[in-house]
Amino acid sequence: MMAASSVWLLLFINSIFCLLIVLAGRDFYAILDVPKNANTNQIKKAYRKLAKELHPDKNQDDPNASQKFQDLGAAYEVLSDPEKRKKYDRCGEDCLKQDGQMNNMDPFASFFGDFGFPFGNSEQSHETPRGANIVMDVFVTLEELYSGTFIEITRNKPVMKPAKGTRKCNCRQEMVTRNLGPGRFQMIQQTVCDECPNVKFVSEERTLEIEIEPGMVDGQETKFSGEGEPHIDGEPGDLILKVKTTPHPIFERRGDDLYTNITISLQDALTGFSLDLKHLDGHVVTITREKVTWPGARIRKKGEGMPNYENNNLHGILYITIDVEFPKQDFTPEEKEDIKQLLKQSPVNKIYNGLRGF
Repeated sequence: MMAASSVWLLLFINSIFCLLIVLAGRDFYAILDVPKNANTNQIKKAYRKLAKELHPDKNQDDPNASQKFQDLGAAYEVLSDPEKRKKYDRCGEDCLKQDGQMNNMDPFASFFGDFGFPFGNSEQSHETPRGANIVMDVFVTLEELYSGTFIEITRNKPVMKPAKGTRKCNCRQEMVTRNLGPGRFQMIQQTVCDECPNVKFVSEERTLEIEIEPGMVDGQETKFSGEGEPHIDGEPGDLILKVKTTPHPIFERRGDDLYTNITISLQDALTGFSLDLKHLDGHVVTITREKVTWPGARIRKKGEGMPNYENNNLHGILYITIDVEFPKQDFTPEEKEDIKQLLKQSPVNKIYNGLRGF
């Protein structure tokens, strides 16, 4: 009898627990697939990854694609905001809805912009005037492009504030009828404006965060909607940040491949060598050669290039070109003879047009 009572008690407790979960709303941590102690960067990275995978335009065969994407946006909206996240952790989604803190926004559009993901073919037409877009270069290092990072950008943005008085706004052209006398009238076009509260622009400091994903390339854009130039009678433009790589002292990037040069001595060129090359993330690439190495020889290291942007598990090739440093001192006649005896080379005197490859 006691055993049966215990079973019923456990079932009752489990039912109450499930009911509390339902009342609390969606599990935003599970939707984003992050632990409850995840930091902001982890949340942003998880959202960006899932936003690519779950976008409805890429999952048109899934009838629940739109709902999944909306759930993802709601999860990011809450967990990326410290105040909303704190309240959600305390009493769930229901508390946020009661307080009117769930905006059902589309953070994918505002946080990521288009970012090179051309989902859908629809174009939005803006009837209201818009401010100008601002395009800026974001200079990043090869190390940051290899491993990925988050960069904070601080800018002063003009923000509209209320001011004294009124102003003419929403000006438009309308057709009006003018009476010219008995039985005579004329249709003319004139400008009609509304009277609106006056505003002024005040400069405010804004901090924006851009994620540099592994494998990004020069010219790739991140768009922050509404962060461009304001328009007194319309919407602000966008801020567009474009990736630009700073020159690197060791590596040169070409697509997903990396190129570098190393200089060895003539002795190492003839007898072989081994050296360690420090890569962009700190790991060591060992270069070993036991054969004779000629100037201009190129060594390929597969998988040691840049990560591919679409699939970070794939890497390009590291190309290492060998330069040989010859001795600068003169040899005695005896040493020259010894070298000739050692190398046993016949004279090779060939004259040709090296630029043409003959």
